[in-house]
Parts: sequence; C-alpha cells; structure tokens
Amino acid sequence: KEHRWNETIELFREGMPLRRHRSLFKNYECCFKASEAVDWLHELLRCNQNFGPEVTRNQTIQLLKKFLKNHVVEDIKGRWGKEDFEDDSHLYRFPPSSPLKPYPTRPPYRKEVIKFPDWNVPEAGTSQEHIPVKPLMMNSEMWFKRHSIAIGEVPACRLVHRQELMQANIEEIWKSMTLSHLQKVLGLDSLDEVLDTKLVNPKHIIHNVYNVNKQGIVILEDKTKELPHWVLSAMKCLANWPSCSDLKQPTYIGFERDVFKTIADYYGQMKEPLLTFHLFDVFVSVLGLLQKNKKAIEALRVSCLLLPPENRKKLQLLMKMMARISLNKDLPPLCDTAGTRTLMVQAFSHCILCSRDEVDLDELLAAKLVTFLMDNCQEILNVPSSLQRVIEEHVVHLRRVQIKYADADTDTTLPAPSFCRQISTDEFEYQRVNGSQEPLAALLEEITMNKEISVKEKKKKLKQFQKSYPEVYKERFPTPESEAVLFPEKNKQKPQLLMWALKKPFQPFQRTRSFRM
Repeated sequence: KEHRWNETIELFREGMPLRRHRSLFKNYECCFKASEAVDWLHELLRCNQNFGPEVTRNQTIQLLKKFLKNHVVEDIKGRWGKEDFEDDSHLYRFPPSSPLKPYPTRPPYRKEVIKFPDWNVPEAGTSQEHIPVKPLMMNSEMWFKRHSIAIGEVPACRLVHRQELMQANIEEIWKSMTLSHLQKVLGLDSLDEVLDTKLVNPKHIIHNVYNVNKQGIVILEDKTKELPHWVLSAMKCLANWPSCSDLKQPTYIGFERDVFKTIADYYGQMKEPLLTFHLFDVFVSVLGLLQKNKKAIEALRVSCLLLPPENRKKLQLLMKMMARISLNKDLPPLCDTAGTRTLMVQAFSHCILCSRDEVDLDELLAAKLVTFLMDNCQEILNVPSSLQRVIEEHVVHLRRVQIKYADADTDTTLPAPSFCRQISTDEFEYQRVNGSQEPLAALLEEITMNKEISVKEKKKKLKQFQKSYPEVYKERFPTPESEAVLFPEKNKQKPQLLMWALKKPFQPFQRTRSFRM
C-alpha cells in the first residue's frame, strides 16, 4: 500500500506539467490549475496497471483531496491540510518536497514450523500385535531388502501404529497447508509481509470448505449472523429483475432505485469491510497478479477461504447480485450519472475492501479489486478443489499404519484396519496358507526367472528364501535335481563325455554317470 502511494506521488511530481499562471492580476510561476491536475492524474491512473481504465474522474478528485490534506500539493499561498480540492481553476503547486510514507518494518523472515504429534512413538498401553494387514505384492529387490532380516543382515522392522489425529491437529494441518499454498501463489518469501498468521482461524477455513450448499454458498450455524430477510429479498428482487418472486407489493416508477439504495445502505453501515481489516494487505498484494488472470483467481480463491464464514457468505451473495445486475439489460438505469457496472463498483467497493485508517489509495485499489471480483466471482468464490484434495490426502496419509525398517529409504504404508472379527482355527489356517503362500510363490518364481542377476546373487537369494519360507521353497523345488536345472554350468562337461563315448563304438558297453542323469 505504501509502495503504491509513494510511486503515485513520484509519478505525479515528475510528470505533471508546470507553467506560469495569472490570478488576481498576479503571475505565479511553476503551478497548475486544479482541473489540469485532474485531467493529467486521471489519465495516469487509467493507464497504470495497478488501477486501470475503471478509475473515474470523481475518484481522481478524491485522491487529489488526500494529496492536499497530506501536503503532497498546496495552493499558491502555501495552504494545505483540508480536503477542499475541487475540479476548478484554482491554482496549486508542489511544495519543495512531498512527504513519502515510510515503508513498514516487517519482522525478519522466520519459517514457522507447526509441531505435529510424534507419529513414531505409540501411545502408552497401545499394543502393536494382532493388527490385521493384507499381504503386499513385492518385487524381488524389495523382498531382498525387507527379508534380509531373516539372516540377521539388518535390524528387524517394527510396525508403527500412528497416534489418532485430534481435531486440533487437523485444523493446524489445514491452516499450515493453506497458508503455504497462498504464499507460493503470491510469490512471497514470507507471508509476514502481508499477514499476521497467528490471527488466521483454521476453523474458518474448514467451515468454508465443507459447510456449503449445492451452489457453493456457505451455510452458517449461527442464524443470527445471516443477512436480514428484507435485505435478502431486496437482493433477489434486483438480481432476478423483472421476475421478482419475493415481491408482494406493486411497483412504482423509481422502485428499483429505492430497492438498490436499501441494499447499499445496509452494506454501507457495516463497521468492518467484508474482506476484513486484517486481510487488507493480502488482497491488495493480489493486484500485482491481475495481469496473470489464472494466478490472480487462484490467489483470491485461497485468500477468501480465510474469511469468517459470515463474511464469506455475505460476499458471495453480494458479488452474485452485482454480477447479475451488471449484465441485466432489462433492469432500468439505477443512476442518472453513472452506468450500472460503474455504479456497482462505486457503491460497494468501500464495504468490500478498505484499510483501518481509510486513507491513501484505498478507494482506487478497492475499485480495481472489486471489478476483478465481479467479473470472476463464480470461480473465485468456489472452494479450490485441488487444494482440498491435497490436504485431505495428506490427512489420510498421516492416519495410516506404517512398517518401519532401519536404514530403509522408504516406508511401506498400509491402510489402517477398519475392523476385525473372531474366526475359527481352521479358517485362520486356511487364510494363513492361501493369503501368504500365493504371493510368496510368485515372488520365488520372479527370483528364479530373473536373468539380470548373477548366478552367485541368485543362489544367495534362493538360500535366504529357503531359510525364511521352507514350505514354499519345497513346493517349487521338491528335489535337488529340480533345483540344479537352474544352474547349467554344473553340466557343462557332460556333453563332452558323451561325445567321447560315441567316438569308441567297438568298446564294450559301460554304464556312465551321464546315462544315470
């Protein structure tokens, strides 16, 4: 905010044409007429990407009033401090130096690490035995790493049964991951530049994601915070004009203007803007992304999740009404001096976004942001489904049971059991044999047929497998001969012996080892 204020002042001082003017029979050097200042500054703001073509002449006058009050300009007699600047022929000049606002000092960047429960330490009294898990399908390399514990090469594994996630843990996860995503979208080194993260309420985020109707509008638990029925009826009336289903009394000329004034007065009397004072800098920082349309939309979608649910709902209903009124060609003009779209922005910008001190460029910044909100309200005020999915998957991951191996680079994660039931001894024996031997037999076959490992390595793995699962191994290799087939190098000399015997056909028949094979 201070950056844009200072930048505007510097551009105004550097570019505003100054010349000699005559007033009351006296010449004044290096000054300008009020109307000339309005013309020049209005064009500057309209061409500036921070403000845009939506800036009105009246908003430019309001900014010049603030310039006069803050001694950015003074009249030709050196007077300033009052907001009596008008679009007329009065003469003004720049003081020797215009006061620039100091940039706020931000605390040094510190990455706040949210402490979660230590998942690796089981709760006192929690047994890790008799936890049903389904068998894993593993390739030979994974099996070799995991089952080398059978011969004592690596320490044994242990089953890590994660602690139950409490509601407070889930809330902190939602807060941490939402703010992390927002920081990434805004392209900031730290959110400390724009936000006091301690004031962010994770309950608001979760409520805004899950407590919504089919249209995505927030459902409030506290009905006293809902819009008054008469305000909601007035909004529906204009949004659906001329089909006003809630309208029970006859209309009259100018009726729609009175209805609009009723809505504007209600929103105008709120003590705090819908986007809140606390989040002002967050939303203003999005203005720099408006040229990157998709990025700005994503930043606003996430930022709006931080709002209190009652604020988010009022904003959703208001923006929906503003968008529909702006596009409704059947609605009579609501103002003689401004178009419907411009009127929407002027009437509601202040109740949507403003800072606590209400000075500087608030009005222009708010108008720019509200215009973008109005044009993209359908996307911005829906829940960001991709962020929701990522957070939900992370929570599910933290609730899973894991097998931990010492010195292993990864963990094998198994879904937590949903229930268990008592079974008979015969059924247990059947499940034990069929549930474990089939995948083990497939694993043994994979080791057997693997041509990419050396003979020595294959023998070592088969020996480990035989020691760990003798029954499965015996089923595949019932005799030493069936195992010997895997290693043909033992029989390399046998064809030579056979050829040697055939070269001596007249010798008496001798029983050789070759024939015994």
